[in-house]
Amino acid sequence: MSATEAPSDTPKETPKDGAAFCADLVKTHDFVRYASTLFVPGPERRALLSIYAFNVEISRVHEQVSQPLPGEIRLQWWTDMLAGSGHGGVEGNPVAAELLHTIRNHRLPVSALSRLVEDHQFDLYNDPMPSLAALEGYLDATASALFSLAARVIVRPSEAIEHVARHAGLAQGMTQVITRLARDAARQQLFLPQQFLQQHGSSKEEVFAGRLTPNIRAAVDQLAGEAQTHLATALALLADVPREVRPVFLPLAHVRRELKLMARADSDPFLARPASRLRILWALWRAARTREFGG
Repeated sequence: MSATEAPSDTPKETPKDGAAFCADLVKTHDFVRYASTLFVPGPERRALLSIYAFNVEISRVHEQVSQPLPGEIRLQWWTDMLAGSGHGGVEGNPVAAELLHTIRNHRLPVSALSRLVEDHQFDLYNDPMPSLAALEGYLDATASALFSLAARVIVRPSEAIEHVARHAGLAQGMTQVITRLARDAARQQLFLPQQFLQQHGSSKEEVFAGRLTPNIRAAVDQLAGEAQTHLATALALLADVPREVRPVFLPLAHVRRELKLMARADSDPFLARPASRLRILWALWRAARTREFGG
């Protein structure tokens, strides 16, 4: 496959089916963000789902290839598409078509979308995440960028919104590193900062063994503490942004619940089960009715 062709496993849909395809993709692979869009008006919801579907496509590339090179080619296709070159197959790729529609209608910064693609190249290799600073940089370009881009669909950008988006992305991303620890370990991948493991006398090999030890638990607790700090900051800053944009940050209600569970003495990231869709919906519905999220 050349970099100018649409990824071969992306179904060919007619343009009118693009919105539905994006919705199904996000519902299947990122239910928390899908659920958060249920609290947003229809036109804006379609735009949000196109952004989130794009993120699903990019973040899942490493799961669909067995070697880095095919993954690099897939990511390059998206980079070329965003740059306006190599548009072969874009019309037949429902996610690309919907994303381009959203970029035009909401004047999204292509640079942020391109950087998201670029930083997900890290996923294709088995290099461990070296430090907290490196993880923060990765999450700034991925999870935080998603919150920022989504917010632009609803209201004009502002420094206050960017501030919330950064902390929200760091909180969500760090929490996901912990909840996905077992899955990543099975793939010999490490997003938990190696810096933390070394500080507590552990190693990536110990994590890859897939069994919780006191050393790993200490490193996980340290990252959870960082996530909790960013979560508290993001929630406090929500009061400074327009009410209509706060539903974009509803995934933080799920992050709050996940961190609460992680704080239990008997929690084990290697045995954790993902929350049910019903529980996620309930958590976000309750949060949406609070003043904190604009209810």
